[in-house]
Amino acid sequence: MKLTRLLALAALALPVYSQTTDNANMWFVYNGDHPIAKSKWGAHLEGHWRRSDFGLKWQQLLLRPAVNYQLSKNIGLSGGYTFLQTRPWGEFPNPGTFHEHRIHEQITYNRRTWKLDFSHRVRLEQRYMGVLAKQVDGSYAMNSFRYQNRIRYQGRTQIPLKKLGDGKNYVALSDEIFFNFGKNVDRNVFDQNRAMISLGRDIGHQTRAEIGFMEQTLQRRGGQIFEHNHTLQFTINSRIPIF
Repeated sequence: MKLTRLLALAALALPVYSQTTDNANMWFVYNGDHPIAKSKWGAHLEGHWRRSDFGLKWQQLLLRPAVNYQLSKNIGLSGGYTFLQTRPWGEFPNPGTFHEHRIHEQITYNRRTWKLDFSHRVRLEQRYMGVLAKQVDGSYAMNSFRYQNRIRYQGRTQIPLKKLGDGKNYVALSDEIFFNFGKNVDRNVFDQNRAMISLGRDIGHQTRAEIGFMEQTLQRRGGQIFEHNHTLQFTINSRIPIF
């Protein structure tokens, strides 16, 4: 009897691999960490304009304001809010547009070693995801929210290219993995992974521009669908002080 129960639990824990799909996307990102005067406080302002089908169709809109606090030279804390709008896209689209609201807490650790810049980021998210319900006319609309917790870790290395051009260019390598947890999580403990390589340039005034390729592996519907999203990303990173 105990063996039967163990086998049943193991079966529930395993994801159901049924279909995979490949998509070509484009993301346009603004990522700003703006110090307030000479204090330890700062404002984080972030926006993502995400397009699917080689940039021809809407995918998502993300807006993320937050408050930063520099705990020490290498350690930063942050907390904020995220609004995310997702439209139907890809080979397995959702039946309608839905919204998500998030609250997050974050810690970052940055260090320069061997003339390379290393950064680590851990973010905890409380997610309120819109649930779509079929209407009388056959369309779908949000009628409630589903709560879920998620934790994500990103590691990034920035390598200067001093022998290329005027020394303002660099290559950035990063990977970020996402896990869901909590009572509302069944088969979708693994959420997604984002592996990325970018070519960046310091364009002055504490601002950098990057163009990169991101390979996003995304699990949907409890493991029934795995998306491989090949994404071209354009990013502006800014640290211009507010005052």
